[in-house]
Amino acid sequence: MALEGTLKDLHIQDVFQLLELGRKSGMLRITSELRQSAGTVCFDRGGVVAAAVGSDPQPLGARLVRTGKITAADLDRARSMQNGGDPRRLGDILVGLGLISRRELDRQLKSQIEETVFELLSWLEGYFRFEEGATCHAAVEAPVRFPTEALLMEAARRTDEWSRIGSKVSHLRLVPRLPPPDEQGSDPLDLVPFEWEVLAAVDGARDLHSLAEVLGRSEFEVARTVYGLTNAGIVVLGDPAHPGEEAEPGRDLAGLLVPAREALAQRQYALAAGALEELLRSDPLMPEARRLLGVCYAAVGRFGEALECWRAWGRLGTRTPGEETEAPAVERMRQAAETILKELERYHD
Repeated sequence: MALEGTLKDLHIQDVFQLLELGRKSGMLRITSELRQSAGTVCFDRGGVVAAAVGSDPQPLGARLVRTGKITAADLDRARSMQNGGDPRRLGDILVGLGLISRRELDRQLKSQIEETVFELLSWLEGYFRFEEGATCHAAVEAPVRFPTEALLMEAARRTDEWSRIGSKVSHLRLVPRLPPPDEQGSDPLDLVPFEWEVLAAVDGARDLHSLAEVLGRSEFEVARTVYGLTNAGIVVLGDPAHPGEEAEPGRDLAGLLVPAREALAQRQYALAAGALEELLRSDPLMPEARRLLGVCYAAVGRFGEALECWRAWGRLGTRTPGEETEAPAVERMRQAAETILKELERYHD
């Protein structure tokens, strides 16, 4: 069975629910022209067993290296064994070599699948196609299976909780730090293990996105934990865009990308540009807003400003893995805009 259509006609959450109700097994592929990206989700009897965004068929390996669970040499060694004929999954090889525990592997794989699915559930435009029984090229590195309904419920819960967290954690570029000694409480801290883990990683330099990368946890988990630590007065938040000042309370700026994406999908470029410009005034380090603003400018013929947006996007050093997959598309658009500008200059001369 092939189920296909556009996300304008059928929301991605509805597609997930149909596959769960039908207990389908196969591969769902979602492509977004707006993002110049694609994602795959593998289903087994209605449950999710693997997911990936971008071109990397084994995103878990890169994640394990990025979070310091294994080294790049360890990953190359495991992949060489696979290429040499070892039939085991990549994760099984890493566990067999004693490079990572089964428990930690499963935890990292679950987090990777969750984050990928939550990202795909935010896509409002694009095309989807489900092929029943298709082999999933996003290799399943460990036997993990998510009930689809549980993923959808968690996505809805996170959306609601982000609206609460956003009152203090307005964006992920905020940097948590310890308050001055004279402002620190004298009572012993009563924290859960992950709160201690986050607190130990707070160094006054890493922003929330970087903390999530270092800890190998989702941005949502880190933001929620820092929100609690901030309310307790254990850490304070600073904004790199306004050095020396504590972060202003605000809204969840990442959530405000949604109407901008919708306007862009409807080709309402001026409306989308206005929303993105407002976002960037509050958070000039938001990569997706910077990249999409370049798309809006190019669509209305403001090629010079589009090029500046994409150059600025390229200078941002803390892009998420999802944003990193947009690099080839940004480069193609940049080259096209430069070509158009050169040709226009020829007519002016």
